[in-house]
Amino acid sequence: MSTENVRQFTVALDDDGIRLDRWFKRHLPDTSFNIVSRWARTGQLRVDGARATPGDRIQAGQVIRVPPADAAQAAAVAAKPKKARPQLSPEQMEFAESMVIHRDAQAMVINKPPGLATQGGTKTHDHVDQLLDGLYYELDVRPKLVHRLDKDTSGALVLARTARAAAYFSKSFSGRTARKTYWAVVVGVPSIEDGFIELPIGKQPGTGGEKMQVDEKEGQPARTRYRVIDRAGNRAAWVELQPHTGRTHQLRVHMAAIGHPIVGDGKYGMAEAFLSGSISRKMHLHARRIRIDHPDGGKLDVKADLPTHFAETLVQLGFNLEDGDNLPSDEKAPPTKEQEKAWAKAHAKTVRKERRGERQGRRDTTVKKAKPVKKDDKKADKKVDKKPARKPVKK
Repeated sequence: MSTENVRQFTVALDDDGIRLDRWFKRHLPDTSFNIVSRWARTGQLRVDGARATPGDRIQAGQVIRVPPADAAQAAAVAAKPKKARPQLSPEQMEFAESMVIHRDAQAMVINKPPGLATQGGTKTHDHVDQLLDGLYYELDVRPKLVHRLDKDTSGALVLARTARAAAYFSKSFSGRTARKTYWAVVVGVPSIEDGFIELPIGKQPGTGGEKMQVDEKEGQPARTRYRVIDRAGNRAAWVELQPHTGRTHQLRVHMAAIGHPIVGDGKYGMAEAFLSGSISRKMHLHARRIRIDHPDGGKLDVKADLPTHFAETLVQLGFNLEDGDNLPSDEKAPPTKEQEKAWAKAHAKTVRKERRGERQGRRDTTVKKAKPVKKDDKKADKKVDKKPARKPVKK
């Protein structure tokens, strides 16, 4: 192959540690994965002179050797119309900027309001991801989502401002090293004021994965730490929640499972999730604080103010806002990924034992029907009984 049009690219700091196929998706998006794989198989794709595969991790400063695009590919790229991203209105730009509560060179934290989805989907046109076009500021890079909040959950949401920060934060969230603290108002008061909820969670059949449930047999291990901040008699409690695992709707499912659904969560608490009187029917679940290691060193530690309906409920129930931040320091770190895998393994083992016990129990309780004895068989038995016993053979 002629080397006249071979292209060379130096890996930037923001791309340090990512997979090679991911680098192509970022910088040469019109080059399909099949083409990259073909180049790798034929030895045309190289990193620092050595043959490379799409799954190889690249490092800052390395040189990627990319073959020239063939004429057919170039013509297809030129003919393919690029989909333009819809422009935000001045009102949307202003709204996006109003959500920002922290910004530095690598990260941004926004205070997501309740009712706004994190990402788009079927019949969901207004969402955080759409508004990120209004948060470039001094950089040319669009911020990236690195975790999510439910649509009706408000609070702190971390955004990465560079590709390096996105990879760093994603690793922190997947490795469970990020510390997330939620506030919630729940119906009733838990009998144990400081404890853990350890109930496996799985998808509820027939809901298309839109609703979860406690599933002792098929669910994934889930663990939640909770502490009661204050109580309004036996009517309601203000609690601090810390998810030690990251299951879908985990906090909502767990609180409903112990008989104290989050106020406003009709999906899991049904009619019991709503307080009488003037208490808002909106969800009372708020991501109050996020603590996570920063890509440049140190910690990112940000608190998000409560939405209006939540703050008003605290006042109506006689709670003092300062009490929520004055709880004793909590040094109980979330479990590591290895600990979570160990839980899952132990849980699966327990389920297998229970199933074996159930099968054994069914076998033991099954009564076999006795076969009726025929007359001929009775006569044969009598004849056998009349025969004299054989004498032992003398040696």
